[in-house]
Amino acid sequence: MFYPLRFNQNHFTLVWGSEDWTVSAVPQKESVVADGAFAGRTLGQLVEEYGERLLGKKVAKMYGRRFPLLVKFIDARDDLSIQVHPDNDLAMQRHGSLGKTEMWFVMDAEPGAHLYSGFNQTISKYEYQKRIEDGTICEVLQRHEVKQGDVFFIPAGRVHAICGGIRLAEVQQNCDITYRIFDYNRPGLDGRPRQLHTAEAADAIDFRMYPTYRTDYLDRINDPVAITQCPYFTVKILNITRSFHRKLFKYDSFIIYICLHGNCKIHTRKTSQPLFSSIPQSDIYPGSTIQLCEGQSCLIPAAIADIDLIPDNESGLTELIEVYIDNKHFN
Repeated sequence: MFYPLRFNQNHFTLVWGSEDWTVSAVPQKESVVADGAFAGRTLGQLVEEYGERLLGKKVAKMYGRRFPLLVKFIDARDDLSIQVHPDNDLAMQRHGSLGKTEMWFVMDAEPGAHLYSGFNQTISKYEYQKRIEDGTICEVLQRHEVKQGDVFFIPAGRVHAICGGIRLAEVQQNCDITYRIFDYNRPGLDGRPRQLHTAEAADAIDFRMYPTYRTDYLDRINDPVAITQCPYFTVKILNITRSFHRKLFKYDSFIIYICLHGNCKIHTRKTSQPLFSSIPQSDIYPGSTIQLCEGQSCLIPAAIADIDLIPDNESGLTELIEVYIDNKHFN
């Protein structure tokens, strides 16, 4: 019987801070269902068993029994390495994996906090190699001071780094491949220098400069606002002060909600959905309700993508990120 799935905390300590892989099907780092009939099951196990009913028919056709996204909370006390990720073609060729396109939503930032995204000038592969050797690569990266609510889209191939004093939510393709370019000559948690991948990265990098790297958007109340739209995921920000109905069957995808601020209830409606008409309604639409608190995420299986978001009046405005794969427009 499907219902909105919350997961146990999936926390990892790193040399620069910490991550919570809040929705993950990456082996050895999988999310585990926290409550309900599926408590104790991993996301990967549920995808394997329920396939298109959890993923959506088109998502299952595209990705098989593999969950296509990874969602994290990142708390950077120190600077992350300067890095880049491969695209689908290079990742499949080298690693048999999806590539890694991602986006960031800044949840909190200390005064003066910054990050790197992209180049501030177009450079050559030769200049890249020389700047890696002499430690000046940061001089040609675009530095962005950030504040709460800032959004950055990071396509595969874009050099980037989150820096200290930033807490953010990250939505990405389901890929754990990172090519570290420069890591400030610091040791890892084991006291040894962390591995660099400067040669591998050279084939992955887009060396061009772009006019803008930050995503601008209008922040509206009780009206979903798209902040990232690409073939791999669509991300919307929802600032709600009242009960809000979301019927998203048309996208034929699972839905992820990330609670950034406030608390809310998520209630599944008992409605009919033709895509899954062969499945008994009693097995799909239980009309269940869960509480989603600040700093938590949940996954709505595709078969029950008709819900009400009900903010907690005591917390005032509730801010959510909504994530799905837009099969209506991109496939």
